[in-house]
Amino acid sequence: MGDVYGVAAFRSRQQVLRFEAALRHMGVPARVVSTPRAISMGCGLSVRFPMEYLTQVRAALAAANPGNLIGLYRVQYDGARAQVRPV
Repeated sequence: MGDVYGVAAFRSRQQVLRFEAALRHMGVPARVVSTPRAISMGCGLSVRFPMEYLTQVRAALAAANPGNLIGLYRVQYDGARAQVRPV
C-alpha cells in the first residue's frame, strides 16, 4: 500500500512552524516537510502528521484559526509518486 500520512499546507512559513510546535505540544508526532508537488501553492513547507491524529489536527486548527491555511491533505506515497487528496 505504501506510506500514508497527512499534510497541513499553509501560505506562510511562520505559520507552518507555529502549527508544528502546537501539534507537538498536544502530543501529535508532527514535523516540517517540503510541500508535495501536487499542492502547487503555498510557501513550500507543510506540516506532516500521521493520519490517525486527524481529529487532533482539526481541533488544533479550529483553536488556532489560521487565516493562511491552504488545506489538509491525505498523501499516499507508493515509492514512485505521491497521490494527494483533500481531507
